[in-house]
Amino acid sequence: MELPPSRVPVSRAAALAEGVVRLRTGGPARALRLRELRGARAEDIKDVGYKFYLELELEDVLDKDCAVNCTAEVLYHLGNKNSAPDVQFTLEGELKSTEEADHEFYTRMRSLEKELVAENIPDSHGHVSPELQPLHLLAWVASGHVIWQNSTENTQLQLAQIQHVKQVKRSDEDLQFDFVVLLHEMVSQEIIPWEMTVLWHPGDNVRVTRHRRQHRHPSGAAGTP
Repeated sequence: MELPPSRVPVSRAAALAEGVVRLRTGGPARALRLRELRGARAEDIKDVGYKFYLELELEDVLDKDCAVNCTAEVLYHLGNKNSAPDVQFTLEGELKSTEEADHEFYTRMRSLEKELVAENIPDSHGHVSPELQPLHLLAWVASGHVIWQNSTENTQLQLAQIQHVKQVKRSDEDLQFDFVVLLHEMVSQEIIPWEMTVLWHPGDNVRVTRHRRQHRHPSGAAGTP
């Protein structure tokens, strides 16, 4: 069944697909976001769930001239709120290399005499300082994992702010950051604090090794990148 892109269930499925694509392709020097939802259809699969077929155009937030087409499938499992949706996607087009920027960030973090600690990214005015932008992108990418694992047909989560981040020294080659992020649930308008431990190394995907929801946060927060 063909659906107009403006339909709410379609926009929620597209936002979820966008987050998963960003998780699997992004890092401190790249984060893809939705530029245009070009087409959608849905299928009610008996005894399985509801499946969306999406046609997306995505752009790199750091280079808006770099855009790729994406076809994605999002399956919400029937009646199982503990099972993450299945998200599959294919990209058409080339993403620019981030090797140089990745290496620069990695070297800078590894060479710090004292592990980095920061709060409130972006600040109350929506500003992110240039030196913290890679961390902001890293959290935005990593939050895709939390959003994916906690999404249903009736939710739409997005990163609002990094409340706190602390770099953790490791004996191996990975960078580790412990984040407390604020997620905005767009349907209920709830702001949810979430802890996540993120590992990253140049050439590897961002990995979320631990995450858990904290108690509710009563106040608002700044916007997404």
